[in-house]
Amino acid sequence: MAEIYIRNTGERISAEEDVRAFLTNQEVVYEHWDPNKLPEELRENFVLTDEQKAQVLAIYDPEIRDLAARRGYQIWDMITLSDATPNLEDLLKKFEDVHTHTEDEIRAITAGKGIFIIKGAGDIGYFNVELEAGDVISVPENTPHFFTLMDNRQIVAVRLFIEKDGWIATSYEDPSFQKA
Repeated sequence: MAEIYIRNTGERISAEEDVRAFLTNQEVVYEHWDPNKLPEELRENFVLTDEQKAQVLAIYDPEIRDLAARRGYQIWDMITLSDATPNLEDLLKKFEDVHTHTEDEIRAITAGKGIFIIKGAGDIGYFNVELEAGDVISVPENTPHFFTLMDNRQIVAVRLFIEKDGWIATSYEDPSFQKA
C-alpha cells in the first residue's frame, strides 16, 4: 500500500483511506491492483525476459484495458530496473530531475518499490509517494515531479501512454526543491 511523506512538515500518511483522500485532493489518481495475481516466480524477479514481460502484461490485461478505456491510454509497456540494469546510475540521474509532461505519467507497480516526488498544490510543497507492488498512480499533466527507486533499487512497472512517443519531459526549474 502506498505511503505519503510530506517533505516540509515531516508528516507521514499511511492509512489507505487517508492516502487516497490526500492524493485525490492533489488530483493524483491512485488505485491498487492485486499483486498476488502474479505467479511466485514473477513477484520478486527484476530481470525479466520479453516472454515474462508479456506474461505480466497478459495477467494484468483486464486492469490495463479498463484503465486505458477510462483515461484514454493508447499504448503500454513494461519497465524493469535493478542493479542488473545497464547504466542504471545514468538512468536514475535522468529520472531525478524535476520535470513536467503534457500528458499524465502513470505507473502500475507489479514488483519492487519506487517513489514519485510530486509538487503539491498550495502550501503542501513537495511530497513523496512511496509505492510497492499493486500500487497504481497517475501524476497529472503539467505537474512538477520525478520518479526514482527506493533503497531496494528494484522495480517492475507497467507504463501507459496516450501519445505513441510516450512522455516528453520538460525540465522544471524550482529553487525551492531540495533533494532529500
